[in-house]
Amino acid sequence: MDESKFNKVDFSKYFQPPSLKAARRRRRETVHIINDFSIPGDMKTIGRGKKYLVETYGCQMNEHDTEVMAGILEEMGYQETADVNDADVILINTCAIRENAENKVFGEIGHLKPLKREKPDLILGICGCMAQEETVVNRILQKHPQVDLIFGTHNIHRLPQLLKEALFSKEMIVEVWSKEGDIVENLPQSRHGHFQAWVNIMYGCDKFCTYCIVPYTRGKERSRHPEEIIEEVRDLARKGYQEITLLGQNVNAYGKDLQNPENYGLGNLMDEIRKIGIPRVRFTTSHPKDFDDHLIEVLGKGGNLCEHIHLPVQSGNSDILKIMGRGYTRERYLDLFYKIKKAVPNASFTTDIIVGFPNETEEQFEDTLSLVRECRFDGAYTFIYSPRAGTPAARMQDNVPMEVKKERLMRLNKLVDELAAESNARYQDQVVEVLVEGESRKNSEVLSGHTRTNKVVNFRGPNSLIGQLVNVKITDAKMWSLDGEWQKEPEVAGR
Repeated sequence: MDESKFNKVDFSKYFQPPSLKAARRRRRETVHIINDFSIPGDMKTIGRGKKYLVETYGCQMNEHDTEVMAGILEEMGYQETADVNDADVILINTCAIRENAENKVFGEIGHLKPLKREKPDLILGICGCMAQEETVVNRILQKHPQVDLIFGTHNIHRLPQLLKEALFSKEMIVEVWSKEGDIVENLPQSRHGHFQAWVNIMYGCDKFCTYCIVPYTRGKERSRHPEEIIEEVRDLARKGYQEITLLGQNVNAYGKDLQNPENYGLGNLMDEIRKIGIPRVRFTTSHPKDFDDHLIEVLGKGGNLCEHIHLPVQSGNSDILKIMGRGYTRERYLDLFYKIKKAVPNASFTTDIIVGFPNETEEQFEDTLSLVRECRFDGAYTFIYSPRAGTPAARMQDNVPMEVKKERLMRLNKLVDELAAESNARYQDQVVEVLVEGESRKNSEVLSGHTRTNKVVNFRGPNSLIGQLVNVKITDAKMWSLDGEWQKEPEVAGR
């Protein structure tokens, strides 16, 4: 391994760090649709007899990107492996949302250095959101010469060409685009399951919450055309898929950038998908500011639209929400919450909450606790605030002491746990519909799956049930999961 190769690479023409100033001046521009993806002829068989591994960190969008990269690699002849020692290509698909995820990635890069010494022909690549950050690329260039390839979120479709350069060059290959606006259709995908699927309906985010790096790593909001999405869903239905999840960084903003006089949005799209023969349809992640009345009306029609709403609130205090740049108040959030609850009475609600945001007082944190009590969320992803370089919040004084942040998080989690236990207790002795997703991670003799309301259910049954919708009677309601008995002769199933 040439440990000086990072000194040789001239990546200025490829790598343009995202400009915060330019991003904030975004204007609606034409979205370019690329439909002619193909594997170059000299790369179609390059992976025969070789194996690949993609390690994924972060959100569902990253998982979807991994499926696309896996699909491209498999079309090039590579086979998937779970063992790093067997891999000829290792890609680390990274997340930039939280500092902890970034630290894990750099830890993994360090762990792979001895393997790279043993296997100098191994290609080690870093991709995803972290690759869009100038500080990250500079750190890799300076301290991790074992990395062969760096590429960002906007040029995944260029993987064959980039891999070719990495295979035949002695230099580190860096191609990170800060340009935005392209949507690449017809990309191959290697879906990990044969009954659940991610369906990406849009890319990017224009909300610019002050703590979030996503608008800079994922780019502006750009929607796929509805006919492309609907055809993908129909194809999944023909293949027997039981559940799809519509994905977007801000999925509720779908359609706002489309040139259409009908103001076609997420509600219109879901109303059409509702009529396709997929038993379950979900969507994530929502932003309360863009959750409109038409979408609520469509969700109220039920059918295959699942009764689970993930509605991130982040804080229960309007002043903190304003500093966060969320675009709504506590009162607006609660109005929306009750409006959805009225339309979908059986819905379960989950949320995201940040504690210890700059200047958060004890009284403001108590507002968050009171909102959680009022909404009685079925679950919540809770986080201690940590500044992300390049975001407006990173310029604020991080003036809430860590011990205070940890104490607030503990109190919040205690309340969330209590409410989750109460929510699950209502399922005791009920019969619920479960999509069986596989064996339990804790016990291979137990099957596990989710209800329509996204509750985890564990039960005993034959592995032939995996991928099927079955009825399970709940016998033990725990805090974060439900145990039950498979109903061979089902009673009338509940939600």
